[in-house]
Amino acid sequence: MSGKSRTNIFSGLEKIVEKDFPLGENTWFGLGGGAEFFIRPQTVEQLADVVKRCTENNMPLRILGLGSNLLIRDHGVKGAVVKLDSDQFCKIEHNGLILNAGAGADLGKLVLDSVRKGQGGIEALTGIPGSIGGAVKMNAGGIFGDFGSAVEAVTLMDNEGNLFEKRKPELSFDYRQSNITAKFIIGAQIKLYQADPQQLLNTVKEIWIYKKNTQPLNTRNAGCVFKNPRGMSAGAMIDRTGLKGTKIGGAIVSEKHANFIIAEKGCKSGDVISLIDTIKEKVKEKFDVELELEIEIW
Repeated sequence: MSGKSRTNIFSGLEKIVEKDFPLGENTWFGLGGGAEFFIRPQTVEQLADVVKRCTENNMPLRILGLGSNLLIRDHGVKGAVVKLDSDQFCKIEHNGLILNAGAGADLGKLVLDSVRKGQGGIEALTGIPGSIGGAVKMNAGGIFGDFGSAVEAVTLMDNEGNLFEKRKPELSFDYRQSNITAKFIIGAQIKLYQADPQQLLNTVKEIWIYKKNTQPLNTRNAGCVFKNPRGMSAGAMIDRTGLKGTKIGGAIVSEKHANFIIAEKGCKSGDVISLIDTIKEKVKEKFDVELELEIEIW
């Protein structure tokens, strides 16, 4: 399909479509190229329209959350990237102990909001960056707990632009994954419980102290790079392989936590990818374990 006719796919939607958008800059790593088309739908109807057009024209379509566990390749992304950051997709409604949150809402804000209200259930996600959509999709969590345990239902959209809902027990969560196959998460229903606000705040403080001591905060990284293999710690394995501080180009394995890769000045996505390959190779050699990525690479 020629460039001209590709642009025509979105005719009439010019207000929400940007071409050659600097996508990499909008991730936590701050690395990588642009998106051929960057689309910010204002309403669910607009999103459905975009989804249908992309499906009909076989155009790849991806959803960008807050870009916290994402690496964009240096040559960027072909096709369309959608960001759900309008008011309609970022709404948060408290209905007693049931919380309805749009896919674009900020997980960190949601956690603090519920803690202040004395509502427990998601305080274990303190300090985990990301959007609600991304947190649901990958069942965000850490050693203190995960998001899936509090999520009751999700609103999804299929490739034809139709909305549908998936509830527990049909909806299930596992370590860093869910059984959601639909590409588009529109929102989630979260079940909380009444708790003592002071106790919740203490938990939040404890988690922050733990993170500060064990993770390279205030650096350009995308969180844990690899999933923990069953019963093992990816960070400990990388550490025991002697890779802490290993550097390729501007990418370096964190001295503080070996499962973090930090992007230093002048770093390219290719440097991070080379370092990922090196880590996988060395861990396979030493432990005969294939490390699986926790971050996404586009």
